[in-house]
Amino acid sequence: MPDQDWAADTADRVDQVVAAIRSKTSDKLVGVARLVVYGLLAVVMGAMALILLTIAGIRFLDAYIPRGVWIPYLLLGAIFVVAGLLLWSKRTAKPAH
Repeated sequence: MPDQDWAADTADRVDQVVAAIRSKTSDKLVGVARLVVYGLLAVVMGAMALILLTIAGIRFLDAYIPRGVWIPYLLLGAIFVVAGLLLWSKRTAKPAH
């Protein structure tokens, strides 16, 4: 009977099984969780950047168009309406049921 360390072999096999289960379950969940967290962070930062750029645009236009603040609001409102119409025209129709 050869000298085999059956305890070490069993421990190695258990370790391999646990590593295989972990790689199929928790590693994928960690990847999904990271995707969700970084995606939400990007959405929040993008929304904040859009708001700050809008405020900066209104202040910039108000400083260089001396007729009142309603003109910058009108110009930026028109830009947003045109952008909204462009996005609306690019939408896809949902299939009828």
